[in-house]
Amino acid sequence: MHDLSRLRPLGRTGLKVPQLGLGTASLGEEYGAIDPGTALRVVPHAIERGVSFLDTSPYYGRGRSEVMLGFALRGIPRDRYVLCTKLGRYDADKFDFSARRVRESVDVSCQRLGVDVLDIVLCHDVEFVDLELVARETIPALRELQRQGRVRAIGASAYPVGALLRLHELAPLDVVLSYANLALHNRSLERVLPRLTADGVGVVNAAPFDMRLLTDSEVMSWHPASAELRAAVSRARALCRERGASLAQLALQYALGHAGPATTVVGTAYPAELDQWLAWRDAPLDTALLGSVLALFAPFADSPRRVGLPQNNQ
Repeated sequence: MHDLSRLRPLGRTGLKVPQLGLGTASLGEEYGAIDPGTALRVVPHAIERGVSFLDTSPYYGRGRSEVMLGFALRGIPRDRYVLCTKLGRYDADKFDFSARRVRESVDVSCQRLGVDVLDIVLCHDVEFVDLELVARETIPALRELQRQGRVRAIGASAYPVGALLRLHELAPLDVVLSYANLALHNRSLERVLPRLTADGVGVVNAAPFDMRLLTDSEVMSWHPASAELRAAVSRARALCRERGASLAQLALQYALGHAGPATTVVGTAYPAELDQWLAWRDAPLDTALLGSVLALFAPFADSPRRVGLPQNNQ
């Protein structure tokens, strides 16, 4: 059943979110083909088990993730979940953060998802565009929709943590989502967490496995990890095996144990995988192993990849 005791406030938004959230990029087949029947079951299963924060985007599967998620949510009471989607990025190289597109994107997302109100709308991957444009056009248009009751909270997602902080300074945000920046091998989110949380911004930490890098699964060919980082991951994986442990379990426990973010989002299309994560969450943490693995990754801890425009990687 839904465990209210695990819910946390998402900054000053008034929303409460679980410690673990479900990412639904897999429903858009971003990580390979899925079985639709199984994928549709993962959403109600997650909500039943208390994983009630659901993250999607029109970019994931070019709309397929939102459509699949909308089907999966049919019949589930609206107050059982917190729904986060995005706008501005619609293809690998197709961005439109104009004020004109904001209302259209929100309308389309609501239609796909089968809801009248979106809990959170984030400007997706803002590191690829001029942040001043987003602050000048996109955020005010979203604030207008917020005043109209179409959206409860607004914000942005990005990989470079400096881009999130800079945008917040230009146009204050309610929520930010950072991915793969509070993980065993990269803890650069910690540099901006104190300022964001002091300002009441709700922080969502996504991708603690860094898109499968910190698991035993095959890493996608497009993954940007350097050869040096991949070698360190291999050493960490071997060390965990020697101790009879799993690098993925350690990665998830580390992310969930951090006090800064309100929720940590991990994606899957499989109920059994979600159950495995919940078991890992509740298992004892091997602090000695964690210390050894963090030491292995120390050279990379504050050396994130450069993504997007050069000026957004300050």
